[in-house]
Amino acid sequence: MNYCSLCGTRVELRIPEGDTLPRYVCTACGIIHYQNPKIVVGCIPEWEDKILLCLRAIEPRHGLWTLPAGFMENAETLAQGAERETLEEANARVEIGNLYSIYNLPHIDQVHVLFRARLLDLDFKPGIESLDVRLFSEIEIPWDALAFRVIREPLKRYFEERRQGKLGFHMETIDDVRRK
Repeated sequence: MNYCSLCGTRVELRIPEGDTLPRYVCTACGIIHYQNPKIVVGCIPEWEDKILLCLRAIEPRHGLWTLPAGFMENAETLAQGAERETLEEANARVEIGNLYSIYNLPHIDQVHVLFRARLLDLDFKPGIESLDVRLFSEIEIPWDALAFRVIREPLKRYFEERRQGKLGFHMETIDDVRRK
């Protein structure tokens, strides 16, 4: 960051009084520009024993499968963001259910939030960010072609818990930059 978004004056990186971390501070108006993690929100869309996955048409990880998810927008709730992302990526309508997982990814300044969701119908098709959209049973999931570790881990846990008849909530941290 070079300039203040409020007044346009140069900013400097320093620890503001009463703070503990370096922040961009405007040298004229004094406003502190906080940079905080991005929230990625999505869902595990269920239809009977199958899960809806999207084949990515964008980077990163173009051509690999993922759950419908993306960055949360201002003025929306977590559930609204998950519903919107599912509609954008898969043209699928869902009823958002229970919160399933939160994954902290401090190495890329993100927090991923996944809900369980129920597909309302089978009228879905790829959105602008997807090459394909399909329902997969557990044995059909393309495990080696999943785009992100933060998708693979909750999906594996989901299927294991579903077999056991007890789906719960999970919070974890993935902080190893080298692992997908």
